[in-house]
Amino acid sequence: MIRHVPVLLSESLDFLVKNFNGIYFDGTVGFGGHSSEILKRLHSKGKLVATDKDFEAFSFCQTKFKDDKRFSVYNTSFTDIDTIAKIEFIEKFDGIFVDLGVSSYQLDNIESGFSFREDSPLDLRMNKNAGFPASYILNNYSQEHLAEIIWKYGEEKLSRKIARLIIEERVRQQFKSSIQLRKIIESVVPHRFLSKTLSRVFQALRIYINNELEELKNFLDSAVSLLNIKGTLVVLTYHSLEDRIVKDKMKYESLGCVCPRGTPVCICRKVKRLNLLNTKPIIPTENEIKENRRSRSAKLRAAVRV
Repeated sequence: MIRHVPVLLSESLDFLVKNFNGIYFDGTVGFGGHSSEILKRLHSKGKLVATDKDFEAFSFCQTKFKDDKRFSVYNTSFTDIDTIAKIEFIEKFDGIFVDLGVSSYQLDNIESGFSFREDSPLDLRMNKNAGFPASYILNNYSQEHLAEIIWKYGEEKLSRKIARLIIEERVRQQFKSSIQLRKIIESVVPHRFLSKTLSRVFQALRIYINNELEELKNFLDSAVSLLNIKGTLVVLTYHSLEDRIVKDKMKYESLGCVCPRGTPVCICRKVKRLNLLNTKPIIPTENEIKENRRSRSAKLRAAVRV
């Protein structure tokens, strides 16, 4: 049985669903936690279009919602929102939602290749049919490149040392499983810091392999353009790199003129497209964190199209 607990559920939907006969987009449908609740709020003329790169999640939701004609799902990245809108003959959405977290199922399922707690295949790809697994990166990239990835996407201070040990280890044996990488990190990090360092290193590899930050930037550009007036953009992030991109994009789109101070006449022609619905991110309550520890790093940001 697949267990998935949607994060900041009521907070997300209270921002998102205003037009009960509107058209909505869930860019990370996962196993349908948020989508289920969106559909509960929509009336008969409402519509929800969803995407997920993970084939298991896509297949699960195809079956789960097969009898609901208001729902359609695509096995692709949310960056394809423009193409999907054309396929579905949708000009604008009344709400666009993405939850950028890795699902509990992916983290707990050894075969998914996302876990560092169990001895799992060292993969980390959302779409197993695209790109290279983490094992390829560790077995083939230079020490400098590995250190750059771990620092840039994981903000890990020991990035250079960990990269050097990876190079030394792969001379003895090629990387295949997560336990090999875990043992290297255990050898250089005190136990009290181990969990955070493991999270940062595996996060860095996952972000790099799936091109997550560039995909997020491209998606946000498209999402703002595809929102109806008074339509809402809601994004859940789980680490500072993602949150910074979302925060900066929403802030930029909430501004009018961005000419340098003192410019007598506006020459930038910048048009304000969003109003921020929360200047500080909404975070889970203590009760939610107690019930779902994986929600503890979540941040919700929302903005409405003007």
